[in-house]
Amino acid sequence: MKSPLSIIRALFAGVAGVFLAGVVHAEGPQVIDSHSHHLGFEGEREWRDLDGTQPEGRSLQIAFNAHANARAATIFIRQRDVKLKWPVLLNGRKLGNLDLIEYPEVATIAIPPGTLHEGENNLSILSPEMMDDIFVDEILLDVRPPAEAAHDGMIHVRVTDGVSHGALPCRITVADARGMLAPISADPGQTLAVRAGVVYTGNGEAVFGLPAGEYTIYATRGFEYGVAERKISVRAGSSEEVALQIGREVETPGLVACDTHIHTFTYSKHGDATTEDRVLTLAGEGIELAIASDHNIHADYADVARRLKVADYFTLVLGDEVTTTVGHFIAFPMASATGPLPDASLTDWPALMTSIRNVPGVQVVILNHPRDIHNSFIPFAPENFDAASGDNLRGPEFTFDAIEVGNSGTLQSDFMRSFRDWFALLNHGYRVTAVGSSDSHDVSRFIVGQGRTYIACDDAKPGGISVDEACRNLQAGHASVSMGLLTQLMVNDRFEAGDLATSLGDEIKVAVRVLGPAWVQADRVELYANGIKIREQAIKASGGGGEKARIEWRMPRPARDTYLVAIASGPGVTAPYWAIPLPYQPTDRVRDPHVIGATNPVWLDADGDGKFTSARGYAKAILEHAGGDAAKLAEALKGCDDSITTQVSALQRAQSP
Repeated sequence: MKSPLSIIRALFAGVAGVFLAGVVHAEGPQVIDSHSHHLGFEGEREWRDLDGTQPEGRSLQIAFNAHANARAATIFIRQRDVKLKWPVLLNGRKLGNLDLIEYPEVATIAIPPGTLHEGENNLSILSPEMMDDIFVDEILLDVRPPAEAAHDGMIHVRVTDGVSHGALPCRITVADARGMLAPISADPGQTLAVRAGVVYTGNGEAVFGLPAGEYTIYATRGFEYGVAERKISVRAGSSEEVALQIGREVETPGLVACDTHIHTFTYSKHGDATTEDRVLTLAGEGIELAIASDHNIHADYADVARRLKVADYFTLVLGDEVTTTVGHFIAFPMASATGPLPDASLTDWPALMTSIRNVPGVQVVILNHPRDIHNSFIPFAPENFDAASGDNLRGPEFTFDAIEVGNSGTLQSDFMRSFRDWFALLNHGYRVTAVGSSDSHDVSRFIVGQGRTYIACDDAKPGGISVDEACRNLQAGHASVSMGLLTQLMVNDRFEAGDLATSLGDEIKVAVRVLGPAWVQADRVELYANGIKIREQAIKASGGGGEKARIEWRMPRPARDTYLVAIASGPGVTAPYWAIPLPYQPTDRVRDPHVIGATNPVWLDADGDGKFTSARGYAKAILEHAGGDAAKLAEALKGCDDSITTQVSALQRAQSP
């Protein structure tokens, strides 16, 4: 019978990198492979910036010498761009997987006692069955268990508010000298959410160990706060106190930071965030209104938040991600954790919406990530949705209240694609609010609250926000989409997002403010009228936090009712404490992340009739007036913008036999 090692060798004949290191001894971590390995499928690369390169192979095999281990040992693997599961085996025994995170990190993998052989050993990293270009840069073996191997020195971090000097829930990020998220060994007895290079603390304090080396420690609290950092050196037996202060840089009075789409492993059974992790991450990222939206289940984290003493930092709302074979919908609030759930087996959207709205308490229904594929179904696929006219090609009218246009966990290759879909809905006549969310199932892979929605609402007591007020204002469009920037729009010094702007003069004043912390940059702001870009202005780089730009435009009153939306954007954050993810289901091979801040519409009552008429409404009136006369129709369309002509064409197609 062949040994497991000989079987592995046969499987990996010709596979990337077979290296043989010297015998690993018991004094600290030893390098068993110092090479950088590009692994992946042959053929086209996952990302365009990798064109011209070829992976060494689909999988990796490293041979090294070591002593047999009577107690647990540790493998440290420097990894980059890991999107899928890559199993890690030692001598044919699976140890686990590389960590699912595209940001560079040092993965920590435990080796059970008796797994290392005396003499030659074989470490294998196996490929998934789908394309995933990854890099493995260095592999270390430490004969100590993970809790010891990542605890050469002890660090005690205290983070306080820069104004009150009080304890502050926050995220602590630790990057090594190469900028990679570092292994962390947290001391027991603390209330922390810990992953590679990341610690969330509910009271601003954390005690943890690090391997010997050079590090940068960052303290952050989401979008509204600044960042503090400190460089440290860790040596065997060292101990260091690190005191950091962070302050609010983006003032948001009267606005509530809301994440409408969050998950836990506890209830959704995928990702890695327990309910304890989730409430700490919510407090640490400054979310004030959190919609518990696990899949087809009532998930109430309120008791956990109280137990971990973070309940005063946010209001938790009982919701549900109604997960069907024909789309995913967030519904909230739900009156009771023991009440009925919507029927997720329904595939007819009108019947599904009825089932959702029949759940006691539900006020808001959001269509989630409409361009993503789940169960072989894409809600806004070309066969289901007319992206020009906003028509539902499956038949019935849409009846959801809001739509995700800035989901940081499922980003589009072209971030404007989601906005164009939304514009089509608005031009069709739907009053649908744009929202941002994180869709986070994790502690650090996708950061909770990175995509968020700012809702006009009394925010004086984050732990006691009026859910009814927030729901009313969200439905009314008194909200902004934020992923690194906050954009505000005002017309004639009076009307804001969600308002119907009336009594307009011949000239309209449009004012736009762009806000963000110092560690985020904005480089442009655009103004859209009925989904058509009518103004654009570059923004000069700003080194400070707060107001990034204040822009004023003057424009003639349009001939017909028009809605205005302002969108600011800038280069994506790449720092380890808030890196913007890559596209979730990319349609392009370009890696070009952005930060985004967008308003909901200000509705211009340009014709002065006291109400807003959509492009679809005008199109219907034009066709009715023309009465089938092509000349009359052509004359009526003179001066109409593309939003109206597109709706006319859609209506004509619908009427044709």
